[in-house]
Amino acid sequence: MNEYHLGEIERRFAELIWTHEPVNSGELVKLALETLGWKKSTTYTVLRRLCDRGIFRSEGGVVTSLLSREEFDARQSEAFVNDAFDGSLPRFLTAFAARGRLSDEEIDQLQALIDSHRGKKS
Repeated sequence: MNEYHLGEIERRFAELIWTHEPVNSGELVKLALETLGWKKSTTYTVLRRLCDRGIFRSEGGVVTSLLSREEFDARQSEAFVNDAFDGSLPRFLTAFAARGRLSDEEIDQLQALIDSHRGKKS
């Protein structure tokens, strides 16, 4: 299983944590019950899975993220490009653009991104 892939329910749970962190584990149980209809055991099972994958940490009864929402999304996107397009961002963009015409705003945003990274060494 890709450590940077979350199913729909896992993503909704992760969003609860990112929105409320740092969050007491008891409060997280209440939030999961109210939002997802989960029992305490389900909440702790899914939390343990996400902690084992290095996304969150539960320490001293407090749950925090090890990866911000933005960091997680960036890693998930990178994993997708690596898996689906052999790591080629140009191949991904070509496939994405083939869906139809890019708007002028999208082109401007992509160009600004390219310009901001031109000459940067990773």
